Amino acid sequence: MAQYSAEILWQRGDQNFLDNRYSRGHRWSFDGGVTVPASSSPHVVPLPWSDEQPVDPEEAFVASLSSCHMLWFLSVAAKQGFQVDRYQDQALGVMAKNAEGRVAMTEVLLRPRVSFGGALQPSSEQLHELHHQAHEACFIANSVKTEVRCEPVLD
Repeated sequence: MAQYSAEILWQRGDQNFLDNRYSRGHRWSFDGGVTVPASSSPHVVPLPWSDEQPVDPEEAFVASLSSCHMLWFLSVAAKQGFQVDRYQDQALGVMAKNAEGRVAMTEVLLRPRVSFGGALQPSSEQLHELHHQAHEACFIANSVKTEVRCEPVLD
């Protein structure tokens, strides 16, 4: 069993809190030493109480799914002898009401564009199979109810 941790810190400072007009800016600190500025999404909490610049939880959710898929894809491709030179994903998350009528991330669409080098190049079918295997192995995708779809972008 592996455990992962993150420290989330928000401080009120001298802001009035009880009127619900306080900054949602906070920070995420991870065990490797990285600290990331974070905030609520301006789509959820209006400006100026949110900040557009930092990462928001919804973006982090989409990024974690995309990152996990990519890491598995790279592993599967390497084991099958395909040399990946570049992997880029323009992932998109959709927040809407789910089947229970609650607002949730209902869909995440991964749109990876992968460039291969070397003599062995995957066919379109092999590329889709690589993504299928990556999706099946992704810990994050296996942990959520959200539909996670992968539509590879072919060059």
